[in-house]
Amino acid sequence: MDLLNTLVDKGLRRELPSREEALAVLATSDDELLDVVAAAGKVRRHWFGRRVKLNYLVNLKSGLCPEDCSYCSQRLGSKAEILKYTWLKPDEASKAAAAGVAGGAKRVCLVASGRGPTDKDVDRVARTIDAIKSENEGVEICACLGLLDEGQAERLRGAGADAYNHNLNTSEATYGDITTTHTYADRVDTVNKAHEAGLSACSGLIAGMGERDEDPVDVVYGLRELDPDSVPVNFLIPFEGTPLAKEWNLTPQRCLRILAMVRFVCPDVEVRIAGGREVHLRSMQPLALHIANSIFLGDYLTSEGQAGKTDLDMIADAGFEVEGTEQVTLPEHRAAGGCGSTCAPAPETGTDGEAAADTEGARTDLVAVRRRGAGTDLAPNA
Repeated sequence: MDLLNTLVDKGLRRELPSREEALAVLATSDDELLDVVAAAGKVRRHWFGRRVKLNYLVNLKSGLCPEDCSYCSQRLGSKAEILKYTWLKPDEASKAAAAGVAGGAKRVCLVASGRGPTDKDVDRVARTIDAIKSENEGVEICACLGLLDEGQAERLRGAGADAYNHNLNTSEATYGDITTTHTYADRVDTVNKAHEAGLSACSGLIAGMGERDEDPVDVVYGLRELDPDSVPVNFLIPFEGTPLAKEWNLTPQRCLRILAMVRFVCPDVEVRIAGGREVHLRSMQPLALHIANSIFLGDYLTSEGQAGKTDLDMIADAGFEVEGTEQVTLPEHRAAGGCGSTCAPAPETGTDGEAAADTEGARTDLVAVRRRGAGTDLAPNA
């Protein structure tokens, strides 16, 4: 297939595909799917070999967010029956993080719901970073605290944070359809603040919110301009009690196409399969490892993932290896510069002719609210 040969060649040279080529990946047929995965796999192996980076989420503060992001179970007005608790103490967060590190995680992602941190919150997170790093040699810390004010990224960097996550989620053209309490430009500003402070920028998207094919591609090019090192690709978890509870638009095949498109546009960037992989990729998760080089281990912020041991078995059975703390994730040309080239996408059922998934066949049984780990008395999943 000429398209795929062209995309592989461009990926090995770090050359940006055209917008038409990116759209064409999303429009490939199911008969071509394994060819798409194989082509993306060539690019992935060239830059990252067979290594899989494990990341572990610690939800420092759950629920009761004043923002109205339609996809989020923690949003203003959410009726999702999730765990709700205020800030974990540094020792509690460190204990939660230790479980993930023991399970093989190289990076711990500290997340807190809310519009953005106060200066007091930054101090609190700084103490948490110190507690985690003092107990876990070599672990990376990524903070995800919402919109940043001037100077806060520098303070987090000074406290020992290695990275900052703030996703663009969807295209600028459709951003107002999913959130009204802040703007796409606000999110871009925070990613730029992280960059300027010397933090490794992490920014990605959410697929499956009813967007057209053009929207994922727009997000990809927006992210490429921001140039993050990590691009998490989330697949919408349609929580009951949120405005997008009925958006069951994704198939495993669609998810693989989205991941492949991200890899072709961002060949030398850490592409992470994030929330929703168990719900939408299901038994095809191992194929996704041939495209992405990073996953979350165990549970997510407010939903359960598959057992941590199952993640590790899946990686080994697919012929991959867990990346160690002594290994550098990014290719040398990117690692040396701190933060590098990027991109990301999202999906939907539009121009590629795929029919929307019938909500009557929606796998609501796979959406399990997190009831263990941080904020509970039960052992975490790692």
